[in-house]
Amino acid sequence: MRRAYSVETVRAAEAALMQRLPEGELMRRAAAGLATACGDLLRRNGRVYGSRVLLLVGSGDNGGDALYAGARLARRGAGVRALLLAPDRAHPGGLAALLAAGGQVVDGPDRLGVLDLVVDGITGIGGRGGLREDATGLLHTVTRDRTPVLSVDLPSGVEADTGEVHGDAVRADATVTFGTYKPGLLIDPAAEHAGALRLVDIGLGPELPEPPDLEALQYADVAALLPVPGPESDKYRRGVVGVVAGSERYPGAAVLAVAGALRGGAGAVRYVGPGADAVIARYPEALVHAGPPSKAGRVQAWVVGPGLGDGRSAEAAVADVLAADVPVLVDADGLRLLDAETVRTRTAPTVLTPHAGEAAALLGTAREEVEAGRLAAVRELAARYRATVLLKGSTTLIAEARDTPVRVNPTGTSWLATAGSGDVLSGLTGSLLAAGLAPRDAASVGAYLHGLAARHGSDGAPVSAQDVADGIRAAWRDVRAG
Repeated sequence: MRRAYSVETVRAAEAALMQRLPEGELMRRAAAGLATACGDLLRRNGRVYGSRVLLLVGSGDNGGDALYAGARLARRGAGVRALLLAPDRAHPGGLAALLAAGGQVVDGPDRLGVLDLVVDGITGIGGRGGLREDATGLLHTVTRDRTPVLSVDLPSGVEADTGEVHGDAVRADATVTFGTYKPGLLIDPAAEHAGALRLVDIGLGPELPEPPDLEALQYADVAALLPVPGPESDKYRRGVVGVVAGSERYPGAAVLAVAGALRGGAGAVRYVGPGADAVIARYPEALVHAGPPSKAGRVQAWVVGPGLGDGRSAEAAVADVLAADVPVLVDADGLRLLDAETVRTRTAPTVLTPHAGEAAALLGTAREEVEAGRLAAVRELAARYRATVLLKGSTTLIAEARDTPVRVNPTGTSWLATAGSGDVLSGLTGSLLAAGLAPRDAASVGAYLHGLAARHGSDGAPVSAQDVADGIRAAWRDVRAG
């Protein structure tokens, strides 16, 4: 599991560790890992010996890490030059080490020639706001030939704690981070600037508290949560999920939500709505009912909202489902039709699955604010509605009303930006709720499998929502196989 901590927590952990280490040891560890990563990147495109490396060095420890790493590269035969953005505040020990190893300091970007690597050590995890204008201009100049950029700890100009980007920021090909991940490396829009991530162990682990601020499940974590039938399982032990979806205008939403539920391992799916004929034609194993949902029969979880449309019957269906004493997932049109106070006062779990536009409507804010501050938005939604919230998007986030780490889904892909894929996710996650997974786990596992399924369904070609549904089986197998 990838775990991320706030800047404040990282600073405290570093301070505690440094009390037990010789002076400068922590920076030496970071620099050693950074130099190794630089060397790997250089070898991928040629070799370390004779390569040309430019260090963009700021005034903090981040710049010191770059300078010490540059000294290591210089000793391996690389031609290393440093451009100091604040010469009077450059790290003295790191600068001395670079010069002693044969590195050079340059006054500006002129006559640098062709570069093999640019190391971004401009600002560190304590930086706030975007890059200054001079740094932006410098960066554009030295990377105009598409020179690879490796960022130290965090791309300069992004917000470490929130993933927000206010102004210009470095777009790195790779980022080497130390001790632990930072939230901004995992959450868009900042995550889009980070490139390939590499974590360097500097011994910080024992100093980091529980729980982290953010976590991202990996294969083993998801495999441990997957509900697998036992010898005594029947359809009720596997979980029966009710699906209230579709309308005359959007009959496909019913089919796709049911597909997600069946592919997600539900023991049975009870469908309620006007799309019964379309559902049965595609999935004859589904159980259909004209409604209301409370009369459809026994279920262990409900999914309500995809393609439901407007009108009194849709509103009544949402209210009827929210009155049930089982977990409920509300998506799409159901989010517009729900009564906020009803959600807040439910005793059974509720999962809300908005995209940015729907989240903005629930919060009474602009979509752009949600997209720019995804972490704050998902936390506010969870607290305001006392629900588990899965905020869909370029990085899907899952938050609870209680004080647990926000989860970020690492399998998202742009192939999911297709009509109906959210309906599949709703059914899939609903099936996991019905199987007995806790809401946060069901949402996390559902998002993880959903992303993998899109990759399987696409096979490098355009993907449809039905392709995503069909890819869930392969995603499930991949996770179980590790």
